[in-house]
Amino acid sequence: MLGHRIKLDDELMDKVKQCASKAGYASPEEFVRHVVEREIARLLGPRETPDDPEEEVKQRLQGLGYIE
Repeated sequence: MLGHRIKLDDELMDKVKQCASKAGYASPEEFVRHVVEREIARLLGPRETPDDPEEEVKQRLQGLGYIE
């Protein structure tokens, strides 16, 4: 997925890589995306969930970056 980039200092990036690996994420980017999405949901409240379970799965996969 191409898009915006955020720069992290080397020490923080090393910690991100360690945590991503330890938690079983496919990449550090996937880990950071998940952590940021979780914090946004905590601060802004959960987004409305669709009535259609297939649409909910699609939204989750988009949030994780598996589909666009």
